[in-house]
Amino acid sequence: MSIKITATSTCDLPAQLLERYQITMVPLYVSFGGGTYRDGLETGPDDIFRHVEGGGALPTTSAVNIADYQALFAGLAPKHEAVLHITIGSEFSCCYQNALVAAEEFSNVYVVDSRNLTVGQGLLVLEAAMAAERGDSIQDILAMLDSMTDRVDTTFVVDKLDYLAKGGRCSSVVALGANLLKLKPCIVLADGKMTVGKKYRGAFDKVLPDYVLDQLTDKSVSHDRIFVVHTRCDPAIPEAVCAMVRQFGFREVLTAVAGSTISCHCGPNTLGIIFLRK
Repeated sequence: MSIKITATSTCDLPAQLLERYQITMVPLYVSFGGGTYRDGLETGPDDIFRHVEGGGALPTTSAVNIADYQALFAGLAPKHEAVLHITIGSEFSCCYQNALVAAEEFSNVYVVDSRNLTVGQGLLVLEAAMAAERGDSIQDILAMLDSMTDRVDTTFVVDKLDYLAKGGRCSSVVALGANLLKLKPCIVLADGKMTVGKKYRGAFDKVLPDYVLDQLTDKSVSHDRIFVVHTRCDPAIPEAVCAMVRQFGFREVLTAVAGSTISCHCGPNTLGIIFLRK
């Protein structure tokens, strides 16, 4: 019997990796325009952007509920030696708490708080899936994830602060000023929370080389793999960033399109690089 890896839809791993490692996604819910939809199945970032750009209110997201988790675990637990579920960070959603409650009914279901989001969570999911394929025990995988969680380096640059202002994460005055001055803030994930780091000045595509240098220079970086993740950027932009990060000697450079959670918070033209520190 195998170890089954599952994760909330917020991990944003590309479909080919989900299929390659048979990772099961559990969708959060996204509400806008009077309806509620399953993330990644019934709605996605483009629907969100169209709604907001058409004058609609910023969508909201809600957690996977306990009943959903009970149904998921009941279907998987009898078929596998262990079921491992990795959630979006508990600072951003109550998925972790809900999954813990549901898991109490099963002796072979394990729940891990990624303390991260988008492919910061996805990187941990991928590492767990590769370990399971190697035949590592569930105890070894849990120990590995525990050692990795605080080493995931997640940052991204936001083109405009409009979505952050709509979501109450900054004031409309600050957003207007930043947009007028062409300031592009770097959002840093630290201790499970999003904070604002360095602010870059200039056109979005022009500040990204400085951002990449800042993130990858003078850091203790694991060069196994790096993700370049974005929300509806011109395809040339992530391609250029991938070319930049390859110069730092990463053995694997992966790209991903961010899903509804980051899209709701940051809007289009957001790009991040995510990797493990040593």
